[in-house]
Amino acid sequence: MEHPEKRYSIREVSELTDVPDYILRQWEIRFPQLKPRRDRANRRYYLSGDIEIVRRIKQLLRHEKLSTEGARVRLAQELKGEGRPKTRKEVVDLLDQMENQIRAMLDSLDEV
Repeated sequence: MEHPEKRYSIREVSELTDVPDYILRQWEIRFPQLKPRRDRANRRYYLSGDIEIVRRIKQLLRHEKLSTEGARVRLAQELKGEGRPKTRKEVVDLLDQMENQIRAMLDSLDEV
């Protein structure tokens, strides 16, 4: 018999992520991607995927200094897989584009 994925209470998630529980509740409202489930007693519980989303939101807000709206958009893009190269060729093409842009910027600085 398979065991269901471990459920975490809001207090446990708060301790695991170092994010106060009242902030977690606010993030549930502000980030549609963060939707903990509820049990029959209507208590919320988080799964490991939810905890990863909490950690990513924390990274975007506190370390990358994005606004709530910016973090919401970035998280949505990341969860949809947008903005990430999917193949090695896409990675190489992206790096070539970046190199060309950097060279163009350096050339324009040399002209000044």
